[in-house]
Amino acid sequence: MSLASLQSKIGVTADGVFGKGTLKAAMAYYKMTPVQAAHFFAQTAHESGNFKAFSENLNYSAEGLLRIFPRYFDQATANKYARQPERIANRVYASRMGNGDEASGDGWRYKGRGALQLTGKSNYKDFADWLGKTIDPSAVADEYAFESAKYFFDKNKLWGICDQGITDASILALSARINGSKNPHGLADRNAKTKLYYSWLS
Repeated sequence: MSLASLQSKIGVTADGVFGKGTLKAAMAYYKMTPVQAAHFFAQTAHESGNFKAFSENLNYSAEGLLRIFPRYFDQATANKYARQPERIANRVYASRMGNGDEASGDGWRYKGRGALQLTGKSNYKDFADWLGKTIDPSAVADEYAFESAKYFFDKNKLWGICDQGITDASILALSARINGSKNPHGLADRNAKTKLYYSWLS
């Protein structure tokens, strides 16, 4: 997925720039209110690095593995797995979220993809059921990047938070649910984007 491919999908000029026209067309395409669209696209913009990363990057150094995944690596295993994204995914996502063991390859097959990083075999299956069709996992990084984020909002009942309005409290509550932390990463950016996008729709 790229911003240009989203723009083609929603029927605007595919110039790769997320501006007012793209936001308004995306809001209409995905049948959102202005408040919902401001929240949704601000959060997906932040999570995808301004709509640039729709597939999880697991190309970690040994130091990175020890810092980010200390539960799964000690120095010896980190040295063995460093800079091998497929092996890293298969280890850290093994035997959870519906995935098989490390040898199954499910960790890599169902790694994080989409605008909000759908991860794990069971979540991919639930998303496919939500769509009502069988999908190749790789399509979540492309054709269904934003649909998978909508599924996440639906599943976790996040639209109710959006409908509370464009306030610091609602942005914090939504960010905390998406980031999985009471002190969500990048809150200032999420806040600024939400308010900017809403101003474009007001």
